[in-house]
Amino acid sequence: MRAARLHGVGDLRVGEEPAPVPTGEQSLVRVGAVGLCGSDLHWYGEAAIGDAHLEAPLVLGHECAGVVEGGPLDGRLVAVDPAIPCGSCDTCRRGHRNLCPAVVFAGHGSCDGGLREYLTWPTRLLHPVPGSLSAADAAMLEPLGVALHALGLAHVEAAGTVAVIGCGPIGLCLVQLARLAGAATVVAVDPLAHRREAAARFGADVVLPAEGAPVRAGLDEVTAGLGVDLAVEVAGTDAAVALALDVVRPGARVVLTGIPDADTTTFRASTARRKGLTLLLVRRMGDVYPRTLRLVDRGLVDVTGLVTHRFPLEGAAEAFAVAHARTGLKVIVEPHRQA
Repeated sequence: MRAARLHGVGDLRVGEEPAPVPTGEQSLVRVGAVGLCGSDLHWYGEAAIGDAHLEAPLVLGHECAGVVEGGPLDGRLVAVDPAIPCGSCDTCRRGHRNLCPAVVFAGHGSCDGGLREYLTWPTRLLHPVPGSLSAADAAMLEPLGVALHALGLAHVEAAGTVAVIGCGPIGLCLVQLARLAGAATVVAVDPLAHRREAAARFGADVVLPAEGAPVRAGLDEVTAGLGVDLAVEVAGTDAAVALALDVVRPGARVVLTGIPDADTTTFRASTARRKGLTLLLVRRMGDVYPRTLRLVDRGLVDVTGLVTHRFPLEGAAEAFAVAHARTGLKVIVEPHRQA
């Protein structure tokens, strides 16, 4: 089979490898679509993410879906839950599978991800999807799941105001989810015009640039100077975090979803302290795949419209270049393209 393997910073090589062989608790998946995430860009551009560093050539890609070959799900299109928690530690038993200290995660550490023609994965972590969904749609359930987890931490108030700061694919999922959760006004903030336009298409009431007087004036107009009830940061920059702290009202929640480049986040403590803010940090997701499936299958959240670029596996390096340039929204690599 062919696989795209990262050997170092910007060094992605597509080559032939033996196909994996499933064990009794695994299934073989013919990979149809893999979404490139911001965390994949960290690996590609830095050969690291947070405190994890590339120690051996790695197949990236954790937003993936494909068709099962053999076993109980033979012939089914499935979304792959990329996290394999241990299931037995205290953290897992408390229901925080996403925080498991022993978790194995696709495209991270020593666990190969989805940028290859075939992968083997625990059958229990494969989620069959309805026939109405494509492989790309199914791959998008992972970023939707992260957004859903973030919104669960946020506790959106009915008829409240929500600011989403950073309008990449996860931010655009949050725009849609905030509306579904009952927010009366959703404000989307991003420095890129095409992402602001996308936010408006996906239901944001107000779209604003990320810097300068216009964003402050716009938010003051929306909230009569009182501040928004909730801010969700999805950019991974100190500037975005600072803006989130500034625009919320006293006593509000700020949810930090983005991953910073240098594994540090810095903000003005006096702003957070004087406002008495609650800061929450997002780590992947819990058991949300069944809910993401219902949201997409019932047409409540649009993930299809988030996909702007598709590449074959041989074009994986170009796909990363496009994703890094942020000229579109979600970039998909298709090891086995659907007919």
